[in-house]
Amino acid sequence: MNLFNLRRPQAHLAQPVAEPAPAHESTPEARFCLMPSVERPAQVFVRGQGSWMWDSDSRAYLDFTQGGAVNSLGHSPAVLVKAMTEQAQSLMNPGAGFYNRAMLTLAERLCQSTGSDQVHFLNTGAEANEGAIKLARKWGQLHRNGAHRIITATRSCHGRSFGAMSASGSGTFDNRFEPQLPGFINVPFNDLPALHAAVDAQTVAIMLEPVQSDAGVIPATEHYLKGVERLCRELGILLILDEVQTGMGRCGSLLAEQNYGVRADIVTLGKGLGGGVPLAALLARGKACCLEPGELGGTHHGNALMTAAGVAVLDTILEKDFLAQVRDAGQYLREGLGRLANSYAQGELRGQGLFWGLTLSDDSAEDVVKAALYEGLLITAPQPNCLRFTPALCVSKGNIDEMLLRLARAFARVRTAQLHCRRAVAT
Repeated sequence: MNLFNLRRPQAHLAQPVAEPAPAHESTPEARFCLMPSVERPAQVFVRGQGSWMWDSDSRAYLDFTQGGAVNSLGHSPAVLVKAMTEQAQSLMNPGAGFYNRAMLTLAERLCQSTGSDQVHFLNTGAEANEGAIKLARKWGQLHRNGAHRIITATRSCHGRSFGAMSASGSGTFDNRFEPQLPGFINVPFNDLPALHAAVDAQTVAIMLEPVQSDAGVIPATEHYLKGVERLCRELGILLILDEVQTGMGRCGSLLAEQNYGVRADIVTLGKGLGGGVPLAALLARGKACCLEPGELGGTHHGNALMTAAGVAVLDTILEKDFLAQVRDAGQYLREGLGRLANSYAQGELRGQGLFWGLTLSDDSAEDVVKAALYEGLLITAPQPNCLRFTPALCVSKGNIDEMLLRLARAFARVRTAQLHCRRAVAT
């Protein structure tokens, strides 16, 4: 299907003008030095600012992926650049075996703002979820006669490290590198009876995403998540919420659990916590605080440079009216996507805050992503029939309007290509 046989439209007036970027030239063969772990388009990006990125040909792209919800404050925000520059000039990594000021500051502020008792800093969300699994099993050794089994949801994605991948739902990965680690049971998401039936004496915890991102941005229902919390309290097992993607303001509150009125024993954070740099957190509350020295660790865990970035991001999100603006922009985005979906006869719109998935009427999501790229718009497709939108938390309504215009052109381009294909088959 040829999506690109139409002339590219002129740039919109709202599109910023690229500034000259330092030349860091690479040969076309350089990409073959990378393992093919991710399918990437041909563009080489050299600069970003706010909701925009520029490639090596100085073409601007409106970014509604933000690295998979990583750049919570957009590309290269001044507050983050300033914090990291100042920290890099004084101390970057004294070693995980020593305290540093940024680590202590972030630990105190994060625990206070989330109502947690302890935190351990890591590099990635997958690492944080691995830590949650260790923490739950340690608690089972101490308080539940060695119970170790963790119930997770089908189609969940808790990361691509081995333990996190084993915990993830069946069907999430094409290659699970069998045999998987034992001790995990998958049950259907948003299905309380199935969850009840799966719990036994060896169950130590239930681990869920408040919104299943890779499954197509599927939120838990309030009835379901409150029922899960109630079940955990009645049976004396732990509730783990994987908020790697939903946390740090993405769903319109600091943690998505606040939208549901529930409280987990263990919460994992990642992605948006570092605002674009590798930083994750394992939060523990009450009885779940049971780790001892030597049971979690990593060379870069809690280093001064990354935690200084985390302080800058957290302080910004906690500023007065910031989360209210996220909710307002999220509502504006939801309404715009809803209108566009109706115009092009697309399907259901799901999500919260600035985290949305749009179900399409067919399995054309990858074609739409490619057409959007041609139109200078970056979006992703977690499923063949679903588009995902995770813009910067400070995205403007003007940029949302511009995104909708470019997405409409992408829809039109795909529809035109589909009509051409049908006519060719008919003849």
